[in-house]
Amino acid sequence: EVQLQASGGGLVQAGGSLRLSCLVSGFAVNDYDIGWFRQAPGKEREGVSCISGSERKSYYVDSVKGRFTISSDSAKNTVYLQMNNLKPEDTAVYFCAAERLGGTKWTDPKGWHYWGQGTLVTVSS
Repeated sequence: EVQLQASGGGLVQAGGSLRLSCLVSGFAVNDYDIGWFRQAPGKEREGVSCISGSERKSYYVDSVKGRFTISSDSAKNTVYLQMNNLKPEDTAVYFCAAERLGGTKWTDPKGWHYWGQGTLVTVSS
């Protein structure tokens, strides 16, 4: 059974850091593309970052480039999202997802099949 378990959210002041974890079971993290998405109240879910399964390339939405880093640990079957210099606009529920995307655009939530539960990140000003 495929399961993704996101954790690591919390309350942090602007400029602070958090590291989110996505523990994967049912498949090896290197066999799938793993993405992080977020959804703020009243807004659509948006892609934040993705790490490709085969080539281990990482991708970021423009608003987090230079602040967020995605990485994976195959021994722990876990993907991380290190978030630095957090801003109030980063406040959202963060989700991890898995898929073999092929040519599908990674930022489109509709292209992802497996989802974890969300973890809330709140950044105070």
